[in-house]
Amino acid sequence: MPSTLSFGVRAFDSNILVETVCPEAFDTLQRYIFPSLPRVDVASASAPPSIWIRVELIANRFELSVDGVCVASTTHLEALTLAAIKFLDEAVISRLTSLCAVHAGAVVVEGQALLLPGTSHAGKSSLVAELLRRGATCLSDEYALIDLEGRVHPYPRPLLLRNGKPVQSAVLPQEINSCFAVNSAPVGWILELAYQPDHAWSAAEAPQGEGVMMLLRNTPHVLAESPHMLHAFMRAVSGARCYAGYRGDASQAVDHIFELLASTVKNPSHA
Repeated sequence: MPSTLSFGVRAFDSNILVETVCPEAFDTLQRYIFPSLPRVDVASASAPPSIWIRVELIANRFELSVDGVCVASTTHLEALTLAAIKFLDEAVISRLTSLCAVHAGAVVVEGQALLLPGTSHAGKSSLVAELLRRGATCLSDEYALIDLEGRVHPYPRPLLLRNGKPVQSAVLPQEINSCFAVNSAPVGWILELAYQPDHAWSAAEAPQGEGVMMLLRNTPHVLAESPHMLHAFMRAVSGARCYAGYRGDASQAVDHIFELLASTVKNPSHA
């Protein structure tokens, strides 16, 4: 019987154990599951892992189970990778204790975090990818993790991009001339931009109170269960410029975003 291959990773408040007997699946998951976080020996720890991922190859199909429950079955490694990333997103975010998550693209520009809050399928990843290609550093294309001081921490999972295809692909920042951020950053800007394919760029500055609402509208947490969240979001917004509007093509939108960022650096007054 083939030997089991495994690795562990500490991702915020979760200890993740990944196991498989398939070398190809092992190499792929090593590459794409929180790639910038150090590997740890979760299997030999005194406490069991909080999230257990296992992949088995049965009749030429990859069977993905999370905590002993099969959640996906596919013949393609790429589909296996996407399923593992998405299930880990939900599991890790639900276990956060000291950080608050917001559905948002997040990058670092000139030492400050730029947040692009929005729901899934709102085009966050395409904007983040274009920003990375032009020199920004990656915090995440899916979640901004905000601490009680209002700083944003990296959530280092791959970008999920379509690139004109019907299905997503996992893409690492280094594949588009960037890297994952190592440290947290203060929030400099929050842009809530609704995507409309044929819409011209339009963004108006919003008061910081509306910036807090942008974060609250896009958090997966329940305020009543996370009372510290409002404090964290208020601290995050306290040093930020906030904007709301519309955008079309990602490349053209990023042109406008950099123009906006440049103008706020020259004119640092807040609304």
